[in-house]
This record gives sequence, C-alpha cells and structure tokens, in this order.
Amino acid sequence: MKPYHTIPIQENHEPLVEIPLEKFSLESPHPYAKLGADYEGHSPYFLRQSVLDALLKAQEDLQQEHFGWKIHLFDAFRPLSVQQFMVDYSFHSLLKQHNLNEADLSPTQREKLWEEVQQFWAIPTSDPTTPPPHSTGAAVDVTLLDETGQLVDMGGEIDELSERSHPDHYKDAQTAPEAFYHQNRQILSNVMKTAGFRQHPYEWWHFSLGDQLWAWLEREAGQEDCVARYGKVVS
Repeated sequence: MKPYHTIPIQENHEPLVEIPLEKFSLESPHPYAKLGADYEGHSPYFLRQSVLDALLKAQEDLQQEHFGWKIHLFDAFRPLSVQQFMVDYSFHSLLKQHNLNEADLSPTQREKLWEEVQQFWAIPTSDPTTPPPHSTGAAVDVTLLDETGQLVDMGGEIDELSERSHPDHYKDAQTAPEAFYHQNRQILSNVMKTAGFRQHPYEWWHFSLGDQLWAWLEREAGQEDCVARYGKVVS
C-alpha cells in the first residue's frame, strides 16, 4: 500500500476522453504494446477531460517558452491488466539485470526485488479505494521533443529502475552534462506543474492531476483538506 492510498476519493465521474494526438509527439506503436501488453484493441491515449485540458495548457505554455518543442506522450490511461503486465515485466527485468533465477531466490532477495519494483510501480488491485494512478485516467508519462524532432536528453530513460529516475537526481550537478539534464528536467517539471500537475517523487516523467497521488502531494504542500476526485475508471 502506497502512502497516497490513505487519501479519500470523491469520484466526480468525469469521462475519459481521447487525447488529440496531432497536438503532441508520441511513440507508435505504444511502448508497452511492443513489449506484449494487451490493450484489447483500445487506445491507451485517453485521459479525464480536466486532465487533458491541463495537458493542452502545458503544451501551449511549453511552445511559448521553447518554440517548436512538443510534449512527447509515453503513456496515459492504463487498464489494470496492463498495469499487472508491466509490474511482472519489471520484476523479471530486475532478475535479468542481477543475473538471478527466480526459483533460486531467498525470501530476503525476493522481498528486496519487489521493494525495488514497488518504488516505481503501483501493484494493481480491484480495491476501489487503492487504484493505480494510471488506471484513474489522471496520470500521464511524458518527456519533451525539441524543435529538431529529437527527444530532449533527460539523463535517464522512462521506467528506468534506478536513482537516476528521481526528478532531482542531477540537482547537485558536478559536470556540464549533468547540469544540462537537470535543466531539461526542470523545463518539463515547470511546464507541467504550472498547468496544475504534481510530479511523482521518484519518476521525472510521471505527472498526476486529480488522483490520490496528486491529492497526497497537495496535502504535503499545505492543502490539508485536498481529496482525490478520480478513482479507478469503471468500464
């Protein structure tokens, strides 16, 4: 259970709406679909209406500051089945990374690996009080594309299971490249936060607006009565 799962949800039943993809940059096919995640013929590029409105504002603000740049969409709405697929995929990726065999894991090793996965991934559940952020339609994973059509270098990959994924990892930069990565992350963070989003504490690419994570971060910032307005999308 994540700390933000203690936040109450007052669902406002705002619908999921399709993201106008022509206004953004995106990967095609979807990165998780390429790994084998089954979206059952549905597009992942949906958000709650107010969340989409904020994302469009962030795009406008970005282009006023950096002409020709675009927000690059990596992921948006995520069904629980896809969430589970990616949790399992990440666990097995860690096994390969550490040259471990799952059958040979000690209880301590298994627990340590799952703790690492859960720092970045919310374990899916059917409990309506603890939905993963992406399954509410209120979370989006994004990066930036510059005026030349190249992805802006953030000094780490989306979904990377390491401390490099923390938003302020390069804050105390010791080299020019590290300072450059931090500057790029700040451009992304500032444009999203100005539009109303809150950034995941451990993921430079993840932003929420209206879900439990967002409300928890709002409370941390002093909005003590803030509650979530989006729960799990009911299909």
